[in-house]
This record gives sequence, structure tokens and C-alpha cells, in this order.
Amino acid sequence: MPQSVIVSTIGLLVVYVVWRHVFTYWRLAHIPGPLFARLTNLQRVSWVKSGRSHEIHHDAHRRYGDVVRFGPNMVAVAHPGAISTIYPMRPGFPKGEFYRTLMPYTGKGKSLPAIFNTRDEALHKKIKSPVAPLFSLTNVLTLEPFVERVLHVMFEQLNARFTESQDTCDLAAWLKYFAFDVMGTLTLSKRYGFLEEGKDVNNMLDSIWNYMKAAAPMTQIPWFDELWNKSSWTNIFRGTRGFLILKLVRDFIEERERDNAEDFSKQHLTDRDMLSRFLELQKGNPCIPPWATTAWTFSNVFAGSDSTAVVLCTIWYNLLTHPDTMDRLYAELVEREQKHILTRPFPKWEEVSELPYLDACINEAVRLHPPFCLPFERVVPSGGVTIGTESVYLPEGTIVGMNPYVTNRHEPTFGEDANEWNPDRWLGKDEQQRKKLEQSVLTFGAGRRICLGKHVAMLEMKKLVPALLLNYEFQLLDRSRFRVENFWFFQQRDLGVKVKKRGLSPN
Repeated sequence: MPQSVIVSTIGLLVVYVVWRHVFTYWRLAHIPGPLFARLTNLQRVSWVKSGRSHEIHHDAHRRYGDVVRFGPNMVAVAHPGAISTIYPMRPGFPKGEFYRTLMPYTGKGKSLPAIFNTRDEALHKKIKSPVAPLFSLTNVLTLEPFVERVLHVMFEQLNARFTESQDTCDLAAWLKYFAFDVMGTLTLSKRYGFLEEGKDVNNMLDSIWNYMKAAAPMTQIPWFDELWNKSSWTNIFRGTRGFLILKLVRDFIEERERDNAEDFSKQHLTDRDMLSRFLELQKGNPCIPPWATTAWTFSNVFAGSDSTAVVLCTIWYNLLTHPDTMDRLYAELVEREQKHILTRPFPKWEEVSELPYLDACINEAVRLHPPFCLPFERVVPSGGVTIGTESVYLPEGTIVGMNPYVTNRHEPTFGEDANEWNPDRWLGKDEQQRKKLEQSVLTFGAGRRICLGKHVAMLEMKKLVPALLLNYEFQLLDRSRFRVENFWFFQQRDLGVKVKKRGLSPN
């Protein structure tokens, strides 16, 4: 090839790259944001790698406003009024490539889609529709006996390890053990053993956390994840990126299929775990992809456990650091008990599901510290969209998203104390005011992609929080040691407490 042709080709390539960057920069030049973030996504990557991107995002919105440019083609929105636009019930704003990085790699250039991470709307409908009824409140409540089995084990371990010895209990760790063992029991009829062992069995929790630490920065540059982590070519040299949870899920399913001599459809509903229900749905249904049971089970075990653990830890951290709210919640439970409508040691769902102050505390924890704290990215559809109270125009193809941590702390919506723990903000509201607040919380997502597991999380929280408060007293040792890291999921640790059995309340 003549040298002149090579030079011309390189020159045209350079011109194209420069033009592309200039075009991308100017199409969103009307939106404020950090200068470096306008030029490259590396700024976003560095925020995520710091482990405190939620705080950085919050500060950026405080400085630049409700609509901020976080990348050359990425815009973040803070105002809850934009939720229904960006996350509508109708089709229109597809998920961005952010979610591709959250698909575990299965080898040969393929990744496992799930309800949460798939961007294909037709595929999403195909794998969501069969299981959606299982996650209705009515069906979830049939799983209450499974939760009580785990509560029995947790209480046994708290009594054996902490109440007599007065050794320090890292409550953050034990709440996570509880959440994971509950989802193991609900899904597989077996615990992972975290509670019995009082530790991370088989490094399962570390495996999840290390996966998220690696995946979270890649969500900001998904093209590189495809090249580096999900390429058959690169995995020839460094092997398939292993993911313990996916292997465990496959092992559980294979074991169940081998032992599945009995017809699970003939079991009593309260004896059937979610895996048995998944297999029953998949059996003989050619419209459901053959890998769907793996995807459903993976989502339960992976996302369904960590997310609930974060909210549980948020509730207890704030009850411990605001003892007046703990006293009020305990008084509400005792009042209920004195009316002989509260079961010990574990109150029933129907006995606590509508307690006003318990609801207020859970709603406040869900608002204050959502489990997922990066923007839920969507792609602006054809024709563009106008966003926010300032009517900011976003052209077609722009990546737009809202960070639940930021949106849930929007001061004009939730008040000047939006960054503080205040369960009272949920009380004394008429139906319209309360509904507005609830619709302004993005913790469980919104629109067509709202979280299926919301009722499961609520069942766990409304079982565990009253049970612990009625039966134990907790003394927080040093709040300054409490640590939080954000890599899409949160990790909370060092919530050291002393645990003492609580005497029976007077009747």
C-alpha cells in the first residue's frame, strides 16, 4: 500500500475522532458539570473507584443543579419530578449499556441475562411475566414460615455467642448473614451456614463484593468491560472470570433436578421454596428460555440478599444513633403486645404490617440509604426529551439517569433535613402528600423496571426489626468506626454492639 494512502487513512481517522469528540462535547454544552467530566468518562470511573461516588454525585448536584453532565454523553438528574419521564410505565427509555457489565460472564463470549440487567425489552417480558405473580404480596406471604426458620437460628446464635459472654457483635455482619440465609431458605430450602458459622462461609460474600468492586467502575465504560472481561479472545490468556455465586446456583439447580422425583406441584404451598416454583414454571414451557431458572435463582441469591441487608443495616444504625426513635418504636410494639395481638418471639406479618411508626422507620431507611447508588441509566429515545423544572433539552441517544441516593435526598421534596434520619416526615400526612413522597423515592426503581423483590424485602424487614427490638437490647459502642463503601452495591461494616436479652414487657 502506497505510503500516501496510509498517511491519508490515518489523517482521516484522526479527523473523524476529533470531529466525533467535538460533536459529542457541543451537543450537551448547555448542561453544566465538572469540566473534565464533559471531556471523558474517566472522571466517572474515578468517582466510582473511590467508593464514595454517591457523595460525589450529591455534591455535584448541589453545585450545578438538578441536571448535571457527568460524562461526554451522560447526564444525571436529581429532581424526583423527572422519575415518571425517565422511568415510564410504557416502553420508550431503554436501559443503557451500564447494565451489560452486570451480567455474569458464562464463557464463549456470552453473559447471563436476568430480569434486572437485560436491555432487550422483548426478552425482559419473556422472563419476567412467568415469575411476576410469585413476587406479589399474596404469594410472598406464603414464604413467612421460611423467614421464621432463619429467625430461630439467628436468635440461637445471638444467645450463644453474645448475650452471656458480652463479646462485641458486628451487627452489620450479622444482618447480612441473616439476609443471605433468608434468601437461601426462601429460594433453596437451605441456609448457606453464615448464621451457624458466624462467618463468611466459602468466601461467598467476599466473592460477591470483589465482583462488584471490579464491575462497578466498568459500568461507566461498558465498552472496555466487553473487551477486557467478556471477550473469548482475552479469556484464552487469562481464563474465564470466575463467579462463585453463578457456579453455586447451577450446582443447586442440578442437585434439585437430580433429586426431584416427587411432584412439587402437589406440595403444600408453604412447603414449596422458590426454586421448586421456578422449575415448575419452566417445565414443559417452550416459550421460556432454557437458562431462565438459572437467571431467576441467581437474581434471588445475588441481588435479593445484599439489597435487603443494606436497608436493614441502615435501620439499625439509625435506631442506635437516635435512641429516641428506638424508644418510640419499642413503645409502639409494647402497646400492641399489651392488647394481646402480638406473637412472641416473632410477630406475625399481619400483626405488624400496618404499624405507623414501624412503617415510618422502614420508609425512612429505604429513602435515606438505598442499596444501589449509581444512576439507573437509560437512553433518550428518538426525538429527544425535555427534563426538569428548567426544561433542559436532551437530544436522542443521550444517556440519562437518576441516582437514588441523590434523588431520595432532594431537599425541595423531602425538606431541609433531607440528609437526616427523621421518621416523622412520613407521619401526619394526608393520602396525597404521602403518595407524593412515596413516588419520589427511587430505591426500588420505577416504571416498567420496578424491583420485583420489594415485597420480599418488606417481609424480611417487618419480621426482623420488631423481633430483635422486642427480645434484645443493643448498646452501640463506637459510631465513628462504622464504615460504608459504594461499588454499586454498598458494604457496611463495623457496627459494633453489646447484646443483652430484654425482659418481658409488663402486661
